[in-house]
Amino acid sequence: MSQACGVDFGTSNSTVGWHRGAQSVLLALEQDKLTLPSVIFFNAEEHEVSYGRAALANYLAGYEGRLMRSMKSLLGTSLIDGQTEVMGKPLAFRDLLSQFIGELKKRAELSAGQAFEHAVFGRPVHFIDDNRQADQIAQNTLEDIARAVGFKEVHFQFEPIAAAFDYESRIEKEELVLIADIGGGTSDFSLVRLAPERAHLLDRHDDILGNGGIHIGGTDFDKYLSLTHIMPLLGLGGRLANQTDVPSSYYFNLATWHTINLAYTQKVWRELQDVYRDIQSSDVRQRFERLLNLVEDRDGHWLAIKSEEAKILLSDQDAINLPLERLRSKPVSVPCSLILEQEGLQSAIGHLSRDIAQAVANVLQQAGIRPDQVDTVFFTGGSSGVRGLRQQIAAIVPNARKVEGDLFGSIGAGLGLDAARRFA
Repeated sequence: MSQACGVDFGTSNSTVGWHRGAQSVLLALEQDKLTLPSVIFFNAEEHEVSYGRAALANYLAGYEGRLMRSMKSLLGTSLIDGQTEVMGKPLAFRDLLSQFIGELKKRAELSAGQAFEHAVFGRPVHFIDDNRQADQIAQNTLEDIARAVGFKEVHFQFEPIAAAFDYESRIEKEELVLIADIGGGTSDFSLVRLAPERAHLLDRHDDILGNGGIHIGGTDFDKYLSLTHIMPLLGLGGRLANQTDVPSSYYFNLATWHTINLAYTQKVWRELQDVYRDIQSSDVRQRFERLLNLVEDRDGHWLAIKSEEAKILLSDQDAINLPLERLRSKPVSVPCSLILEQEGLQSAIGHLSRDIAQAVANVLQQAGIRPDQVDTVFFTGGSSGVRGLRQQIAAIVPNARKVEGDLFGSIGAGLGLDAARRFA
């Protein structure tokens, strides 16, 4: 059994892989679940901190407190050196990430029945697009945090390469594989030559023919689905008395996980009251009342969860009826819901899908590989299940076999395998 582990700290979900016996396994992190949603809830009523599914359940149960999610998105940005207020006290964002990763390590060790001092952490191909300095700062920050919580030696591996290692452990002959890893915050692609007889090699540099990525992922799909279809129910797109638009910044903050709490300041509340007084249309006033009530009740995270829920449901269904019971205005007896169709999702995220598809084309061009030369497309990452996006990627390499890995576990398993090889 390896004394090292692989850590996939994800934007939406996290896993820890461990090589035991002849295979890499994922460790149970929340009861019998192999994933831990990357969420922390600071319960102000009970003065407790909860993680993962328990954090989401406590928040949705109505406890007062702060829900923090998409923490990985802070890496490489100026926000990482800032702080926020939690239960009346300042909390540095670096300490927030340390708290979650420390909990991840503790749960993995409890599950494995042993301590882990060495780790391979997954990282996106680009934390930050087109900024090498910010990208390196992001990795350095994550390494500092990993060491601070008790890992003595830390290595990094690109997340799509880790997924490639997981896939390679199950093939019988050489393949040219496009790894499509579409996660919560980034979409990464690698073109890799895989073969069972090469799996034992530590240096696989010559087998990586091309890689690239873009800082677009599942939370961006949630955001634009919300802005296109949900936020208009709260007044987005409405007009003020002077025929200018209702300011959109409030809606953008509420649609973006790590800026939701910016909508809850006293300054913003006063601004919203002023905007409300400038609205003449009764229809827009009624919709804007929903926004006021949402902010007053601090239900922004609930709304973001509903948008994510809609995206997931539309990955399997052509149309859904999304209940939005917490959106209230006069008359309060009228329940609010939203019918969404597959076409609506595609119109909301179409520009993002096209950018992601272009990133795939760029990787093939970089590698000097024709689309018909690719044997397999291996999909991983929770957001690779989005129907239209997967179809666009598959269309670029139409002759390739389409394989779906463990959408949430392939990277963690591959990192565990990589950790065992590096620290053997």
